[in-house]
Amino acid sequence: MSQLSCPECVADIELEADTELNEIIVCPDCGVDLEVISLEPPAVELAPMEEEDWGE
Repeated sequence: MSQLSCPECVADIELEADTELNEIIVCPDCGVDLEVISLEPPAVELAPMEEEDWGE
């Protein structure tokens, strides 16, 4: 497991050993979606918001 901080609320987050690159995880404190952008060293950033296509 790797430890890092949430970029939104600075809470401690633990990445599980089987976490994959580009995986979306949820901060246990503030609930924001985070994208794993690096495994070595571990790093996350706010996940991009999905845009609605409204059936177009």
